[in-house]
Amino acid sequence: MTTWPILFITTFLPILGVALIYVMARGSDEVANRTTRWIALWTTLVTFAVSLILVWRFDPSQTDFQFVEKGTWLATGINYHMGVDGISLPFVILTTALMPFCIIASWKSITTRVREYMIAFLVLETLMVGTFCALDLVLFYLFFEGGLIPMFLIIGVWGGPRRVYASFKFFLYTLLGSVLMLLAIMALYWNGGTTDIPTLMHTAVPRSLQTWAWLAFFASFAVKMPMWPVHTWLPDAHVEAPTAGSVILAAILLKMGGYGFLRFSLPMFPLASHDFAPLIFTLSVIAIIYTSLVAMMQEDMKKLIAYSSVAHMGFVTMGIFAGTIQGVAGGVFQMISHGIVSGALFLCVGIVYDRMHTREIAAYGGLVNRMPLYALAFMVFTMANVGLPGTSGFIGEFMTLLGIFKVSLPTTFFATTGVILSACYALWLYRKIIFGALVKPTLMTIKDMTFRECLTLFPLIALTIWFGVYPKPVLDMSAASVQQLVNNYTTAVTAVKAAALLQ
Repeated sequence: MTTWPILFITTFLPILGVALIYVMARGSDEVANRTTRWIALWTTLVTFAVSLILVWRFDPSQTDFQFVEKGTWLATGINYHMGVDGISLPFVILTTALMPFCIIASWKSITTRVREYMIAFLVLETLMVGTFCALDLVLFYLFFEGGLIPMFLIIGVWGGPRRVYASFKFFLYTLLGSVLMLLAIMALYWNGGTTDIPTLMHTAVPRSLQTWAWLAFFASFAVKMPMWPVHTWLPDAHVEAPTAGSVILAAILLKMGGYGFLRFSLPMFPLASHDFAPLIFTLSVIAIIYTSLVAMMQEDMKKLIAYSSVAHMGFVTMGIFAGTIQGVAGGVFQMISHGIVSGALFLCVGIVYDRMHTREIAAYGGLVNRMPLYALAFMVFTMANVGLPGTSGFIGEFMTLLGIFKVSLPTTFFATTGVILSACYALWLYRKIIFGALVKPTLMTIKDMTFRECLTLFPLIALTIWFGVYPKPVLDMSAASVQQLVNNYTTAVTAVKAAALLQ
């Protein structure tokens, strides 16, 4: 569709920004830091602009991968192979769109090792975009695992008091699960003779291998999302990470697990996915209810939002493994919506943290009297987090519940209680921070949002409301790919059931 390697440019353009920082960020610390910030910002903005060309040239009616780039790489059967479809493209755009907000949010709060910080974020952007574009298993694995390194450094170097503990816990949890995925990749190569993802999606995998490979991939993706009970690394990582690190962690890195289920588990292991669906439903319901209850008990704003992310990801896994069009499409939409809303909520926490240097809920109260703009922005994202109709949060949750309703009524019933529980903790948080009398002396002189902070939040407010009222762009982009995925999954499961009846 294009004569130039647009995916290569979109993926590796941030590395050019890294090179520019090395070359141009010279002089005194103040001058070098200012130059570094501007180079990083312009690099992410240009990358986002280039990625919009993908949307402009993308044909949503096609189910095949588009903008395909392929070249010989390591050895026979292992190639540099990139491409996007209706499932991966929304995540690419989400990644490139949120990165400029992360750079702007870090403008004043990061004052030490600014050059290294911005380099870590630019490298992380390349690895995240590459994960969603890779069409070779080895290439995917390298991008998928490579993202651990810059995030490990972002948490460990620029994080809070317990940053070293949190960064190592994050790294070890995610690496352990991914080692099992590497074994499954090797098994798929031995079975299919290639690591090419589109080829493997149409290669028959024996029933026994499907089971073990599904479990191995599940070990990696479940930790990444994260699913209960392997979610315990997430609250620690969020609490200790700098604001922009929390945004990327919640908005993008968690979505890699859901994307992995859509790209590998359902199309490559449909029978195992069907067999293990009751397990996924059970874990999803526990995540929705249990982590919502835990969120109610939190005294730290970041921890509360982190636990709410685990609960919302429960809706995603439930919708994906329902194997219905509404469930899968709702899962995709919920991940995009959650990326915008949760990222914005962490930005909201960062705004007051920069002023008061505490995230304790008890330290706040009555902020509406001093920060009306902040109260407005926080309200919109709180309502979206609850799933209020008219916000993007409602669309994803409603569609996943609609999809699972056709498959399991008990799962739908218990999952719906999570909507009520999310209203409890989210509205409680908003009331404690925003409403009430302004009695704490430390809050008497607090200032409302600056122009820079408005620049980070108000575009996200617009997206939250726009996708809540008009979700068609995201749903249409992924519709054909979701339809094909569900059709292939249903056909494979139906064929096995029919064969079993004949016997």
